[in-house]
Amino acid sequence: MRLRGRRGSQNIEDRRRSGARSGGKAAPIGGVGLLLVLAIGYFAGIDVTPLLQQGGAPQQTQTRQVSAQDERAAEFSSQVLATTEQVWGQIFPQQVGRDYTTPTLVLYADVTQSPCGGASGATGPFYCPADKKAYLDTAFFATLSSQLGARGDFAAAYVIAHEVAHHVQNELGILGQVHQARQRSNQTEANALTVRLELQADCLSGVWARSVKGLLEPGDIEEALNAARMIGDDHLQKRAGRVPQPHTFTHGTSAQRASWFAKGFKSGAINTCDTFSVRRL
Repeated sequence: MRLRGRRGSQNIEDRRRSGARSGGKAAPIGGVGLLLVLAIGYFAGIDVTPLLQQGGAPQQTQTRQVSAQDERAAEFSSQVLATTEQVWGQIFPQQVGRDYTTPTLVLYADVTQSPCGGASGATGPFYCPADKKAYLDTAFFATLSSQLGARGDFAAAYVIAHEVAHHVQNELGILGQVHQARQRSNQTEANALTVRLELQADCLSGVWARSVKGLLEPGDIEEALNAARMIGDDHLQKRAGRVPQPHTFTHGTSAQRASWFAKGFKSGAINTCDTFSVRRL
């Protein structure tokens, strides 16, 4: 992806140089607050345990060193985020009829906190609708390449675009609608709704990719499609030595993820990404 010399985003919150250490006691969360944290954490698929532990709140910070590789990853993330701002800033007035509100990208190292729960490098990137921020440990790019087999800079860009796509869904009111539907559903039905949500985000990532064609290099789209395949539920379950269990899927199969990204890339239109109205994904 041709990003050399391109501007970075101003919507970056860099927490990499300070890490949380446990100290003191946090005020317990109860009542509606507890239900909200549990609901958002379950919906987002991240660990909310740190927020629910009364004695584990971060009270002190320690300074960390940031490597040159991490600095490059941060610059790259900022530049990719800037492209999403430009793309959705143009698409929303044209296709939605209103302005686009940009999200913030939080860069962190190892662990951090969000209104949706505790985050660690193990949870992977995620979007928190409560504060309209996407969270990313830049070390995930190395994991994506070396452990998951999704190599290339555009594979990493696709990951950022996917989390921004969740923000787009939030702006469109889709996240809230799906969350309400999940509350009325059993586990299998809730998982199926989440699959449709994630595949829609893949499709929206494809819409973004079509709009940055001028920045693409040969092989970039193949990198994104490969990344989509490498993080399909069936592929990940097979890698873990398990027989794929479709009723447990939360993101879609490798074929589905690649297919919906391709649909968005081909059309460049938000309405093409309506995964909730089709019978077969």
